Amino acid sequence: MMVSPGTFIQSTNALDNSVFQDVTIYITEFNKAGAMGFVVNKTFARAFNELEEFKHSIHVPMYEGGPVDQEHLYFLHQRPDLIEGGSSVANGIYLGGNMQQAVAGINDKTITGGHIKIFVGYCGWDKGELEAEIEEGSWVVMEGTKDDVFKSFSP
Repeated sequence: MMVSPGTFIQSTNALDNSVFQDVTIYITEFNKAGAMGFVVNKTFARAFNELEEFKHSIHVPMYEGGPVDQEHLYFLHQRPDLIEGGSSVANGIYLGGNMQQAVAGINDKTITGGHIKIFVGYCGWDKGELEAEIEEGSWVVMEGTKDDVFKSFSP
């Protein structure tokens, strides 16, 4: 199976004792420049409303998206009708968009955990890096569904 936006990669035991041990990553970009994705199965130590900027929001878990750029939040969602400006990934899943609209939807409960997942950081690979890691046996490429992106995981 080939990697493309909307596919998943699962770490193998070759990545044990690393930041990628036992992770599943949803690939959001894959092109000539490289790849980008988010770890979907590792919760972050703090909830969304524990961040100063969002302290008046309701409790929503956040996820460890990856080791790159952990100073920023990213989100995947399936509510382009409520969140403008997102980029289509695949199968009705969008990356980013208007954060104010996302927060408003979370707070008025029109957007639930089944519609959005918030990440701290992301995973990124330069041209050819992910393919080389798959070839060496660090990752297995898998198909998945929307449910696999948006389901909740325990820490």
